[in-house]
Amino acid sequence: MKSTEIVRKVNQLGSVVLPKEIRENLAIEKNDPLEIFVDENQIILRKYQYHKACMITGKISEDNMILANGKVVLSREGMEILSKEVCEIDVYV
Repeated sequence: MKSTEIVRKVNQLGSVVLPKEIRENLAIEKNDPLEIFVDENQIILRKYQYHKACMITGKISEDNMILANGKVVLSREGMEILSKEVCEIDVYV
């Protein structure tokens, strides 16, 4: 894990301000959700990314492909199923 050598105190409300440089580097904007993890004696913050379910399989994964400006979400398995279905269609002109 990379050290930034930045130290912040926890205030009376239990809040910690993330330095501007870190927010900019990770593209964290005002009101962005963050995931909080605990790993032994470490607190890990990660920008939350909502992963939509595949339209074919229903699986939720970071690997899902988002297509058509976010209107279509497909997993690799869903893409294979869709590809097989499309190949089986007889087209008559």
